[in-house]
Amino acid sequence: MRFGKEFVSQMIPEWQEAYIDYAHLKTILQDIQASRKNSDSNSQNTPSFARNLTRRYNRDASVFENHDIVVNTVTRDEEEPETTTTTTTYETTFLKAGEEGGDFEVTFFRTLDREFNKVNNFYRLKVETARNEALALNKQMDALIAFRHKVMDEKKPSVFDSVSVDINGLASEAGSSSKAREHRVALADLMRNDDDTSKESILERIRMNKTREITPLSAIKTILKVHKQDELKFTRENLKEVEKRLQIAFIEFYQKLRHLKNYSFLNASAVSKIMKKYDKIAKRNAAKLYMEMVDRSYLSSSDEVHQHLLKVESIFIEHFSNSNRRQGMSLLRPKINKERHLITFSTGFFFGCGVSLIVALGLIIHARNIMGTLGQRTYMETMFPLYRFFGFVVLHMIMYAANIYFWRRYRVNYSFIFGFKQGTELGYRHVLLLSFGLGTLSLCAVLVNLDMEMDAETKDYRTFTELVPLFLLVLVIAIVLCPLNILYRSSRYVFLAVLFRCIAAPFYTVNLPDFFLADQLTSQVQALRSLEFYMCYYGFGDFRHRRRNTCTSNIGFTTFYFIVAVIPYWLRLLQCIRRIIEEKDLCHGYNAIKYLLTIIAACLRTAYTLNRGTTWNITAWVFSGVATFYGTYWDIVVDWGLLQRGCKNSFLRDKLLVPHKSVYYAAMVLNVLLRLVWLQTVLNLKFSFLHRETMVALLACLEIIRRGIWSFFRLENEHLNNVGRYRAFKTVPLPFNYEEDGDHNN
Repeated sequence: MRFGKEFVSQMIPEWQEAYIDYAHLKTILQDIQASRKNSDSNSQNTPSFARNLTRRYNRDASVFENHDIVVNTVTRDEEEPETTTTTTTYETTFLKAGEEGGDFEVTFFRTLDREFNKVNNFYRLKVETARNEALALNKQMDALIAFRHKVMDEKKPSVFDSVSVDINGLASEAGSSSKAREHRVALADLMRNDDDTSKESILERIRMNKTREITPLSAIKTILKVHKQDELKFTRENLKEVEKRLQIAFIEFYQKLRHLKNYSFLNASAVSKIMKKYDKIAKRNAAKLYMEMVDRSYLSSSDEVHQHLLKVESIFIEHFSNSNRRQGMSLLRPKINKERHLITFSTGFFFGCGVSLIVALGLIIHARNIMGTLGQRTYMETMFPLYRFFGFVVLHMIMYAANIYFWRRYRVNYSFIFGFKQGTELGYRHVLLLSFGLGTLSLCAVLVNLDMEMDAETKDYRTFTELVPLFLLVLVIAIVLCPLNILYRSSRYVFLAVLFRCIAAPFYTVNLPDFFLADQLTSQVQALRSLEFYMCYYGFGDFRHRRRNTCTSNIGFTTFYFIVAVIPYWLRLLQCIRRIIEEKDLCHGYNAIKYLLTIIAACLRTAYTLNRGTTWNITAWVFSGVATFYGTYWDIVVDWGLLQRGCKNSFLRDKLLVPHKSVYYAAMVLNVLLRLVWLQTVLNLKFSFLHRETMVALLACLEIIRRGIWSFFRLENEHLNNVGRYRAFKTVPLPFNYEEDGDHNN
């Protein structure tokens, strides 16, 4: 791999603007190279006598000018409101600017200096931040040791008690006098008392930081202002909680240090590479002198990050892995997902099986003229709604896999945004494997259950074949809930945890994965209605006769048909209300209005579907139109960050990850068109060649596709916001709060 591509691939995505602009510097080198070619062609047209004089002059001048550049160190004092900071910058003077093409070389060094000073200052700032975090973690470790000593004091003898025993034993074995023994015992007691005193003084100055609500009960207590005490309680449960939180904090800090070390190495390597290219193209000897300056700079000369790394490793191994270096380093160092050929092969295998089953299904339907049989309508009203649930899930997973592929291609740090544990996030191949596997199972079930005629003797359908969709649903649920470490258990547990927080929306702090998944659920209303039909169809025994009379005539089913359409939007509304209370941001209130309008519009459209009438039609039109306009504006302007005024990209935004602007324009148009699929409901469009259930399924698929497109640009906008703030790491709350640090949490 060429260095330019490797350089970009190893960048921290959120810090990409803080790296050396290697591509721009290469562009300037191309200008220098073109200028050199023109200069060489001109020199060939010069008479030989003049060329000899020029060579002799250049040879004589080189005796006095051994260098092409001079690098100056400039120190400036910048006054701030409270302190004065000293900044160091480097300025390069090109000594041969008068030569032909020298202007390009002056521009090259001016740009290189600007880029290097940017990198050097950014690195210095981040190291200073890491230094402050290291001091905070040192204080946390002092508190942890004191806390651990207090908890264990009643269970185990003190370390200094054993020291006293050892000292007494050594004294007796040496035959020392009783005075010497008393002196040693007194010394050990003094050391123990001093240590106990220091630990007690630490414990007196700290309080436990309040954690965010992790249970509905604690959230209710917070709402009712029943605050739990933050005094120290020296219990083993609290000790485990403190150790867990500090372990996470040390792991996150270690990753920051590794990124900083990699940042320093990459940028120094980029400067070295570009200077070598410059010497080769311009036929100069400036790389050595410039790299000497780079080696003296803070970027290359400071070993503070390396020292912090060694100290973190030492503390972590000693206190969090029982002095087991292998175990400690396996926790500190990130796990890299290795692409396995088996995953690729299995994905292709299931894809081929799915395509074959679709072809076989079409041939069987055509050969047996199933679409023309009397049972076709019954099948579409009973079995098709059961199987289309799996189709919706498979399509959504395929869209998610496509998003992962393009997020990786355009370097959107989706694993950081979603908060996935490093090394456990699924790649697009893994998601495609799951989706194609589920699709293959579903198609096999459809083929087994394709018989549309009743048994001639019993006038009933075979119970086994009618239960196939239920067996498949139970199998999928069992796999999702399976506690065994198979089929990506960590990802399944993360999904279930986020899903539970969505269901219990008002009782949990809302994070991005929570409202992102809730937004996905709003596009799966028909899938939720299919689950409702599962309960009715099998619960009332209609599957024995393949009919849905009980479901359609049951008032409970009709009522729940309304509720199911509202549940996802209601959860998002509750999440917005929770965020308004916590963050005091009116923007979440405007977002809540969007979901409230959508709830009203969905209820009215459902009512119009079940009870045709002019009044229902007009009200459904009005509220659906308002909700569509509001939702479209929010998608494009707020969620995607597009249609910004005064930006360099017309009707878009200043920063775009996809190089083709037409993609954004097409996405906006598609979003508007796909949001208008509700028109089919109020216009009562009918097609003779399509069954009503087929039309519902097609419209639901269009909504899932719209949600997949929305997801890509939503996360792209979130990533660009992180890039603008250089936010590349999680903020980990620390367990202890020192009184001198104030009443706020660390």
